[in-house]
Amino acid sequence: MERLFAKKSGGLLSVYFTAGYPERDDTEKIILSLARHGADMIEVGVPFSDPMADGPVIQDSSTSALRNGMTMKLLFDQVESAREQCPDIPLVLMGYLNPMMQFGIGRLFERCSSAGIDAVIIPDLPFGEYMEHFKPLCEKYGIPVVMLITPETSAERIRLIDGNCGGFIYMVSAASTTGTKDRFSDDQKEYFRKVDSMGLKNRRLIGFGISNQETFADACRYSSGAIIGSLFIKCLSWAPSVDAAVEELMHRVGRGR
Repeated sequence: MERLFAKKSGGLLSVYFTAGYPERDDTEKIILSLARHGADMIEVGVPFSDPMADGPVIQDSSTSALRNGMTMKLLFDQVESAREQCPDIPLVLMGYLNPMMQFGIGRLFERCSSAGIDAVIIPDLPFGEYMEHFKPLCEKYGIPVVMLITPETSAERIRLIDGNCGGFIYMVSAASTTGTKDRFSDDQKEYFRKVDSMGLKNRRLIGFGISNQETFADACRYSSGAIIGSLFIKCLSWAPSVDAAVEELMHRVGRGR
């Protein structure tokens, strides 16, 4: 991840997908296709039965993935296989606290390290819990936990996160669940500008609501890039192949070849 940030100052595209969707064994194919088609970073989602920060599109993909038999063990095996063929692109594990606690936090970081995961995002991880139990593991394994901020996050809290976390800061574009939007409001852009003016040490990526060239360009204007999830899940739901879904995504955000 540090190599990516050193090499590319802006316009980054990070793509989220739910492991085990649309089919149980698609994880490796999706990672390799995204890497081939120019994604800068990939977020592998851990399916969960109660993804409270996610809209219906990602919720449905989690339900399908669990029905397909996706497990944490299988996810790590699939990511490890993809990593052997795709050694350079940053891979981020994204999931809720409950399944990670069930897997075991120490075991989680050990497996992230051996499978080639570069960072972890846990949307519902309390900051105090991170400081006490997760930060020591981040330092031991060299795998940061990426924290989220929203328009309601205070400047004091943002600076606290910036000073104690690594990887990048995930800027949630609105205090709502994930989903696609046609454009950002003036209030959202003001939030982007305000955070951009704070002089934070960590890179920032904007997620939630990126769905077309306009929203992707706006995210890149006020941060280092954008995170796309719901739009890609939609593409995967109807496209005839993984490659076709990736090509459609890239076309919609103006990154097609």
